[in-house]
Amino acid sequence: MIDNLSEALEKLKLASTDSATDSVESCLDCLLKALANNNTEASMKIQEMGLLPLLPTLLNPQSSCTPKVANIIAELAKNEFMRSPCVEAGLIPPLIQLLNSTDQEVLLQTGRALGNICYDSHSLQAQLINMGVIPTLVKLLGIHSHNTALTEMCLIAFGNLAELESSKEQFASTNIAEELVRLFQKQSEHEKKEMIFEVLAPLAENDVIKLQLVEAGLVECLLEVVAQTVDGEREEDVTQLKTASDLMVLLLLGDESMQKLFEGGKGSVFQRVLSWIPSHNHQLQLAGALAIANFARNDGNCIHMVDTGIVQKLLELLDRHVEEGNVTVQHAALSALRNLAIPVVNKSKMLSAGVADVVLKFLQSEMPPVQFKLLGTLRMLIDTQAEAADQLGTNGKLVERLVEWCEAKDHAGVMGESNRLLSALIRHSKSKEVVKTVIQGGGVKHLVTMATSEHMIMQNEALVALGLIAALELVAAEKDFVGASLVSVLHKLLSDERSAPEIKYNSMILICAVMGSEPLHKEVQSLAFLDVVSKLRAHENKTVSHQASLTEQRLTAQS
Repeated sequence: MIDNLSEALEKLKLASTDSATDSVESCLDCLLKALANNNTEASMKIQEMGLLPLLPTLLNPQSSCTPKVANIIAELAKNEFMRSPCVEAGLIPPLIQLLNSTDQEVLLQTGRALGNICYDSHSLQAQLINMGVIPTLVKLLGIHSHNTALTEMCLIAFGNLAELESSKEQFASTNIAEELVRLFQKQSEHEKKEMIFEVLAPLAENDVIKLQLVEAGLVECLLEVVAQTVDGEREEDVTQLKTASDLMVLLLLGDESMQKLFEGGKGSVFQRVLSWIPSHNHQLQLAGALAIANFARNDGNCIHMVDTGIVQKLLELLDRHVEEGNVTVQHAALSALRNLAIPVVNKSKMLSAGVADVVLKFLQSEMPPVQFKLLGTLRMLIDTQAEAADQLGTNGKLVERLVEWCEAKDHAGVMGESNRLLSALIRHSKSKEVVKTVIQGGGVKHLVTMATSEHMIMQNEALVALGLIAALELVAAEKDFVGASLVSVLHKLLSDERSAPEIKYNSMILICAVMGSEPLHKEVQSLAFLDVVSKLRAHENKTVSHQASLTEQRLTAQS
C-alpha cells in the first residue's frame, strides 16, 4: 500500500504543476484509500514527501478535485501532529474561501477540514472568528438546513466556537437565534435536539443572544419539550427535561429577557413556570424555584409575586423537602424566598405567611449552601421588622446554631452570614431579651471579631450591635468584652487611617458606652485613647469631629 502511496505522491507532485485533472483525481483516490487503511502511517508519509505545501493550489473552487483535497486535509488533521503543519502550509485561508462555494460536498469536506485542524485550539478558533467564519456558517445553515450532514457540521462548528467569549458578539450580529430555533422546531430525534442544545447553552450566556432567542420563540419550544418529557421514564426524556428546564432558567438570567417573559406577571411563560413548583418531578421543582428567584430580581416583580400567592407555593415545596431533603431544591426555594423578601412591603406579608417558621425547619441542615440561603432569608425578613427580630432573637436554638456557624472556618459565606444575622437580630429588635440570649449563647466574641472584618458594612453592623449590647446589658457582657479584647480592637479601628467615618463614629460611641464598666474603663485608660480621639477632632467629617469632642470630654472627665 505504502509503495502505491509513494508512487501516487510523486505523480501528484508532478501533476499539481500541470493540473491534469484525471491523473490528479486518481492520485487523490489513492491517498484517500491509504488514509482509510492506516491514517497515522499515511499521514506521516504525506508529510515526509512534502505534499502539504502543494495542497493550497489544489483547493481551487472551480476544480472537480476540490472536495477530495478537502477530504484528505480533514483526514490528515484527525492526527494531532498534523495540525500545525497544515496551518504552516497555509491551508486555512483557501479553506475559508471555499465556504462561499455552492457545492454541498465541497462545503461539507471544507467544514470537516477546518474543524479538525482547529480542534481543541482556542488560538486557531479565534483566528477563524477574526476571518469572519461565523456569519458565513450561519448563512450556510439557513441555506442548507435540509442537508443533514451539512447541518451537523455547522452545529459542531458553532458548539466549538461558542465556547470562546470573542465569538458571542459576532453570533449576536447574525440571525443565529432564528436559525437554531427554526431547526429545533423541525427535529424529532433526541440526538439532533441534543446537538442544538449544546450550541444554545453557551450562546445563551450572552444577554443580547438571550433576548434574541426569546424573541425567536425558543421558550415555547422548551415548554413543549418539558410537557413531552415530564412523565417520561426513558433516560433520554430525563436528559431532555433537564436540559430544557436548565436552559429556560438561563434565559431568565438576562434582565431584558426575564422582564419580557414576566409580562407584568401575566405572561403565559411565567404562569407555566409557576405550575412547575407543585410538580412531582424534582428537576421541574428545581427549575421552577430557580425561575422564581430569577424573576424576583426587581422590587416590582417581587411585590407582584408576593401579592399573587407565590410564597405559599414555595413554602409547600419546602415542606415537602424537609424529610426527603433534596438539597438543590431546598437551596433554590430558599433563594427565591430571600429575593422576594427584599422589598420592605413584602417582609411583614411574608412573616405573616409563616416563612420564618418553615425556614427554621432547616436549621439542622448540614449542607453549607442551604445554611447560607437560610441565613440570608432570615436576615432579609427581619430587616426593619422589630417584632420578628425579637421573636427570632430570643429563640435559643437559633442563636446557638448561629454561634456554631460563626466558627465555620471552612465556609466563609456561612460564617459571614451567621455573624450578620446575629448582629441584625440585635440591631432590629433593640431588645434586652435578645441581647441576653446572645450573651448567654456565647455570641459576643463573634461580634467583636466581626468588627475587624475587611468589609466595612460588616464592621459597621458589628459595632452598632455591640453598642446596643453595651447600652442594654453592659454588666452581663463585661466578661465577654474583656475576653475578646474589645477595647484594643476599638483602639486599632480608631488609629487606622483607612477606617471609614462611620466606623470611627460608632467606635467612639462604643468607647463611651463601655466606660461604665470598671475593668473596661481601666483598659481604656491604659491604651492612651485620648491622643487618638484628639486627632479625630480635626476630621473632615463633621459628625466624626463632633463625636470626637464629646468622647474627649468623657475621657478627660473620667481619667
